[in-house]
Amino acid sequence: MDKGLILPQDCRDFLHSLRMRSKYALFLAFVVVVFVFIEKENKIISRVSDKLKLIPQALADANSTDPALVLAENVSLLSLSELDSAFSQLQSRLRNFSLELGVEQAQGEKSPPAKVAWPRRHVLLMATTRTGSSFVGEFFNQQGNIFYLFEPLWHVERTVTFESGGANAAGSALVYRDVLKQLFLCDLYILEHFINPLPEQHLTPFMFRRGSSRSLCEEPVCTPFVKKVFEKYHCKDRRCGPLNVTLAAEACRRKEHMALKAVRIRQLEFLQPLAEDPRLDLRIIQLVRDPRAVLASRIVAFAGKYETWKKWLTQGQDRLSEEEVQRLRGNCENIRLSAELGLRQPSWLRGRYLLVRYEDVARWPLQKAREMYRFAGIPLTPQVEDWIQKNTQAASDGSGIYSTQKNSSEQFEKWRFSMPFKLAQVVQSACGPAMRLFGYKLVQDAASLTNRSISLLEERGTFWVT
Repeated sequence: MDKGLILPQDCRDFLHSLRMRSKYALFLAFVVVVFVFIEKENKIISRVSDKLKLIPQALADANSTDPALVLAENVSLLSLSELDSAFSQLQSRLRNFSLELGVEQAQGEKSPPAKVAWPRRHVLLMATTRTGSSFVGEFFNQQGNIFYLFEPLWHVERTVTFESGGANAAGSALVYRDVLKQLFLCDLYILEHFINPLPEQHLTPFMFRRGSSRSLCEEPVCTPFVKKVFEKYHCKDRRCGPLNVTLAAEACRRKEHMALKAVRIRQLEFLQPLAEDPRLDLRIIQLVRDPRAVLASRIVAFAGKYETWKKWLTQGQDRLSEEEVQRLRGNCENIRLSAELGLRQPSWLRGRYLLVRYEDVARWPLQKAREMYRFAGIPLTPQVEDWIQKNTQAASDGSGIYSTQKNSSEQFEKWRFSMPFKLAQVVQSACGPAMRLFGYKLVQDAASLTNRSISLLEERGTFWVT
């Protein structure tokens, strides 16, 4: 039997010791390599972190772009091969890390919480003249995140002439509706077709009641004042150049919500396409007022249009023109029919209609403002509340027929004490159905009309919030 070479015991011990030392040496070398790798990785991560703190916005704007590419493109930090091992561990957490950088300030201070994104609302204040719509419209005009327009359909009425009644009335309603839709979509260029004279290069000094819209009188829409350019409806508190329609349209798109008031939309049913348009989230607030108060105010504000009424009152004629009475009756019926439709809440209007009496707003302005904002789905800001407090407790009413500064709790009944009873009788005869629907009490004699202890309002409570 062959036998292998037998080494002495000393040699075997030496070889065993050498193998053990080699293993320890390899282990130590591995530990050193790992340590060096970790140190290098930590330095790379630290450098990346420092760079990230300098460019948090670049990462935030990248959205779904791969962060490694964003870093490489924007700051050229390190070569891809050098970063490979570090980013293999960072890549899964880099987006979260960039978000943390976006919400934390230096020294670990927290930034303000992110704003809640509310759905964009489109609010239409639907009324008739002398119902207090300018005053109520200010509830929306005073809120900074709402783009508000005051009576833009005035331009349409002045340019497109329709005879009253029948197909012509329907035609005018369709034109108003289509213009209204484009305005709610911030297509303000639609108005250029109706402004006279026509705007040049989207500039016009003839925008009706521009000064009644804060959004048209603040930067950047308020451009530098231009000498020798007369603007009929200029801004109230600052001097601006002619209205730039393009800048106004851009401002409209930047605002969170859109609101406007219109006294030329009288038939609610024509607004169904707007309520069903998926691009809009329409909320309609129909504002009504005692028709006796409305007529009394119109005779003063629009004296030229009511010469027949004034002659009838002052010259003692027995009968008023039947044409005038029919016009009054038609206006009241349009308002009543629209309100009845809204209160029935058809499917296309459900949750989109609110009926409000001006008298209730005058008595409880802050409460009604909160109701209207809650209905619209828009948070009410302290800025609006402060404006309401300051402008509804004035010592006396502001000057001018369009003033929005009122002692509102007293002003809404002033008409009672100056209206001839025979005028009240005509209104009650023509507008009786509408008055009963809205809760306005009819009076039987002059004493009842002027008696402060007799209320002309029925309390309706939450009936009005639909």
